[in-house]
Amino acid sequence: MTSNKVIEISDLNKSYRMGSQMLRVLKNLNLEVFGGDYVALMGPSGSGKSTLMNIIGCLDNFDSGKYLLNGIDVTGLSDNHLAEIRNKQIGFIFQTFNLLPRYTALENVELPLIYAGIGKKERVQRASEALERVGLSDRMTHKPNELSGGQRQRVAIARALVNHPAILLADEPTGNLDSTTSEEIMQLFEQIHKQGNTIILVTHEEDIARKAKRIIRLKDGIIEKEEINQTL
Repeated sequence: MTSNKVIEISDLNKSYRMGSQMLRVLKNLNLEVFGGDYVALMGPSGSGKSTLMNIIGCLDNFDSGKYLLNGIDVTGLSDNHLAEIRNKQIGFIFQTFNLLPRYTALENVELPLIYAGIGKKERVQRASEALERVGLSDRMTHKPNELSGGQRQRVAIARALVNHPAILLADEPTGNLDSTTSEEIMQLFEQIHKQGNTIILVTHEEDIARKAKRIIRLKDGIIEKEEINQTL
């Protein structure tokens, strides 16, 4: 693990209006994530973990505090600027895969590169390399309905990796998979982490969280405790 701070969050507060009430979801939260970290965010429903993930992913704003992403202060940036940072800095992996059904695996993986303005030849090369990296070089021309759930998640992981992001942000990545396929996907995350990628994983499953180096447990909008996995 390198010593550079990829994420630096200090005194973060976030509230939502619920009717006439304001509900505080995150309370003066502080978090540091370093390059090469493998972090699992855990907590019961309502603990604030999804809100924190959305803020880390620049999908949601916050009321007060500071958030530096790879040294960039994202506080108060415009939606367009945030979208640009998301595309360059963060690879998203979702429980529901979020693949476009009419596109092949290769075309789905190319999408972030299209938004980044990369030319066709380089897009195809980089998308092919990303699919090869997740063990799907023989499925590039298949569409999502021709792939198993595990293969679809691999396509989603390849798409997340294709822009060489600072962080891979995975939201319940095994939630729609059976236990055998979940294990395969978690082994893939382990390989990706060993290659130097920073991973933040949101999960409610203890056995999935145990794959991470750091387990951060949230409760009522604060970090209740952090555990370091000594077995890794």
